[in-house]
Amino acid sequence: MIPGISHTDTTAPLYLDFLAELEGQGFKGEISSDYANRVVQSTDNSIYQLLPQGVLYPAGIEDLMLIARMAAESRFSGIRMSPRGGGTGTNGQSLTDGLIVDCSRHMNRILEINAEQRWVRVEAGVVKDQLNAALKPYGLFFAPELSTSNRATIGGMINTDASGQGSCLYGKTRDHVLALRSVLLDGTAWESAPLDEAEFEQIAARDDSVGELHRLVDDIYQRRRADIADRFPKLNRCLTGYDLAHIRDEQGRFNLNSVLCGAEGSLAFIAEAKLNVLPIPSCSALVNIKYDSFEASLRDAKALMDWGPTSIETVDSRVLNLAMGDIVWDSVRDYFPHDAGEPEIHGINLVEYTADNDAELKAGVEKLQAHLEAVSGQPGQSFGYTVVYGSTEINKIWAMRKKAVGLLGNAEGERRPLPFVEDTAVPPENLADFIMEFRAVLDQRGLQYGMFGHVDAGVLHVRPAIDMKDPAEEGLIREVTDEVVRLTRKYKGLLWGEHGKGIRSEYAPEFFGDLYPELQRIKGAFDPHNQLNPGKIATPLTSEAELFRIDGVATRGQHDRQIPVAVRDTFESAMNCNGNGACFNYAANDAMCPSWKGTRERIHSPKGRASLVREWLRLMSGQGVDLNAAGQRARASSFLGGLPQRVRNSLGKKRGEYDFSNEVHASMMGCLACKSCVGQCPIKVNVPDFRARFLEVYYSRYLRPAKDYLVGSLEYMMPVLARFPAPYNWAMRNRLMQRFFQQRVGMVDSPEISRQDLRRELRQRGIPLATPATVAQLSEAQRAKAVVIVQDAFTSYFETGLVLDVVDLLGRLGFQVLVAPFRPNGKPLHVHGFLGTFTRAARGNAAMLKVLTDSGLPLVGIDPSMTLTYRQEYAYALPKAELPEVMLIQEWLGKQQEVLAQAGAGLPAGTFRLLPHCTEKTSAAPSIRDWQTVFAALGQKLEVLEVGCCGMSGTYGHESANYQTSRRIYELSWHEPVNDANNQGKLVATGYSCRSQVKRFDGQRLPHPLQVLLAQLGCADDKG
Repeated sequence: MIPGISHTDTTAPLYLDFLAELEGQGFKGEISSDYANRVVQSTDNSIYQLLPQGVLYPAGIEDLMLIARMAAESRFSGIRMSPRGGGTGTNGQSLTDGLIVDCSRHMNRILEINAEQRWVRVEAGVVKDQLNAALKPYGLFFAPELSTSNRATIGGMINTDASGQGSCLYGKTRDHVLALRSVLLDGTAWESAPLDEAEFEQIAARDDSVGELHRLVDDIYQRRRADIADRFPKLNRCLTGYDLAHIRDEQGRFNLNSVLCGAEGSLAFIAEAKLNVLPIPSCSALVNIKYDSFEASLRDAKALMDWGPTSIETVDSRVLNLAMGDIVWDSVRDYFPHDAGEPEIHGINLVEYTADNDAELKAGVEKLQAHLEAVSGQPGQSFGYTVVYGSTEINKIWAMRKKAVGLLGNAEGERRPLPFVEDTAVPPENLADFIMEFRAVLDQRGLQYGMFGHVDAGVLHVRPAIDMKDPAEEGLIREVTDEVVRLTRKYKGLLWGEHGKGIRSEYAPEFFGDLYPELQRIKGAFDPHNQLNPGKIATPLTSEAELFRIDGVATRGQHDRQIPVAVRDTFESAMNCNGNGACFNYAANDAMCPSWKGTRERIHSPKGRASLVREWLRLMSGQGVDLNAAGQRARASSFLGGLPQRVRNSLGKKRGEYDFSNEVHASMMGCLACKSCVGQCPIKVNVPDFRARFLEVYYSRYLRPAKDYLVGSLEYMMPVLARFPAPYNWAMRNRLMQRFFQQRVGMVDSPEISRQDLRRELRQRGIPLATPATVAQLSEAQRAKAVVIVQDAFTSYFETGLVLDVVDLLGRLGFQVLVAPFRPNGKPLHVHGFLGTFTRAARGNAAMLKVLTDSGLPLVGIDPSMTLTYRQEYAYALPKAELPEVMLIQEWLGKQQEVLAQAGAGLPAGTFRLLPHCTEKTSAAPSIRDWQTVFAALGQKLEVLEVGCCGMSGTYGHESANYQTSRRIYELSWHEPVNDANNQGKLVATGYSCRSQVKRFDGQRLPHPLQVLLAQLGCADDKG
């Protein structure tokens, strides 16, 4: 038997005492010292991995004050802490081996919006896009832009003084901070804002920590003003953290926030911020310019600034090619045409214009167009461009550019592009020469890389591809970084132009020179015992503490290399997670990740689950367990195999015996298996795949719940139960039986079997089953119009009427309809980790369908989730040659334009609104457009509503343990449009799960898109 994992790194006694005392003194948030939460918080978007002692989720500023007061006590002077927001840092800024203080879970309220005076007050955990969504109705926005804006928190932006696209016009986060409410390490809550001389003198005269801090910081500025002016480079991005150059502003006001912004939580906890907000530009345009070399795009960018744009972003061919292979490309492909005779695109510049009126906007764009036309085709110039007007379409291109950050990590092989020298800043006029030397450094070492960035500000993101699991290649981190530091000094720039210092703080003393001791004095005044994010930016002057070194901190690669290669290959879909955090997307209308949105717990996210599985693999491998062999044994064993040991382990679990596998299991069971991560994660982290592999091994050690066997056998039982549905349906309606299923089996709200018998109804309609014999009987004319409907258990047995409506619609359109014999698809088996049985089911079903595919007839499926199983889960289980080609029904119908146009003549026009299935939307994005094509061909209008996951996802929502989370997910984005009076009679939904969820929670029956089209055809007949 496989052993459990009973020994993991434990929390140190000092920290356990601190956490116990914290709880005893009335801490209102959550306190987590469990291994799972610690593992999930041990990584960010950098190469590093530091296991914290625990995680605190403060409920408000009072909790932060309590943490600070207790940490200041002499008995707890050894406690180390680091604040954390979205966890998107690329340099390990928030990583610590002490306590993580995560403000994103609860401290995420927008406290006040003053539209008239154009400011807002927010808590630190508010997400940047969340804030802008709240400001949009007022015509305002918070300007600093980030590629991670859908998960980066305001507190994190302040702590890194973040900036991105448009910084030449809008500046950095610091430029928009009006006031900060911070918690100092003695528990004092202090609001800092620009101070005139009288206000400064009053505060500096205070006989407390606040007065001392103001006196010290101003003294440094006054004494070293000339040195500061000489040392700090004159860049748009200037310097993040302890920004001595801006302690006094242009009006001479003292501003402590210049020190706090960019301090990475090493001086105080940022609790709230008052921010300046700006009017949203009335008009916008984006000029997409193509080049035959990346160098040409870089060198041209400086000249393009002369034409007065708002911003210029650049992307190289590597990033562009990655985007072309991603779901995001479907939304922007028309803006990057490649005409015959044109050279290959090796670089693009995205030149943005904004204005307050159309005339002003077009005047600016037309001047640039005239310039581009004049130089087109000349050496080093662009060879083509497109212009896009309007924020809706422009935002699609910016979304592609933002996703480039994550897409770079989605490379083939073991070498992965890594962010360790990727936010250098040099004067824009030096950028092209700097990059050419930078590229030479990488080329000399045979490294591949991708580049993108803000050429208008002289900032470029460069990510060399390195295999961190190879100790020899890991040494390149030091080698390349030292070379890049040399280059930035040569070209009068910065190593840290945008993303903060973090673990790379070791270069701070060299950069600051004799000003570095002044930073140490500031650190010591705020944090005398080096407790706040120690090792970053500066150490207290009187302390013997040292800064982190880039090769002195454990990396994820060091952990991963402890896992055997064969096991890493099996669990590749978890191993490749790079921590970019795209799954922490705050937006309710975005499909990824529903369990994260429904719980706000990071263990219930793709990043969290990947982290836990990797740690599980490492710990299991450390105990000598061959997990590949364990999976094979689990597939081959019978129910009785190892039963006594499974019973003992399960009883031990009930008694509270520790096994880290149980923490991993709890995380996996929160997954909906909706596969949005597969389509939307830039790295294509596939949680349902590694979840199934984990469950297979886990249940070789523990007893499975009864519901798993019920769900797994559903497809096998349905044909039998459907012959006599009355007893089953009575049981589903009976209150006693409902209570039994809910409490004993773990299922709730199970659907009733349709009273219609599909096979009988098909016989009555003269619809044959698709077998080799019936296919052989088709005439050439019939074969040319033939289509085979592939059954799935949900629509065939729970929505029989839908299948019949689809058959009727296709028949009315003139198609020769056949229906494939029902065979278990196997998806429920895969979801619950019955991989051996799933593979057998897939092999049998695929063999039957492959015969039909080989006959030349198109195969289509009605339910998106079940249909996409043939191109996703089956691809993992079967050789490519055995895979049947089964299209989503709209993918096939969208190609039947001539037939649809004939049928659409004379149809009454209708407007409908589509609620797409999340798996369909994220794993087959172009198929949503196919629905619109089908409707348009029939003279109908179909609008696509932006919604996230409905919260059902197969049988997830029917499991008792998931009921509340399922409902919460539904209410996040589905409840409102379903109940909007303007949508009544217009909504259609493609997913069986989605229609079931709407019926369950809102008592409404939504039709499938093809059902409303059938109704429209019926209306035409009635008119006739």
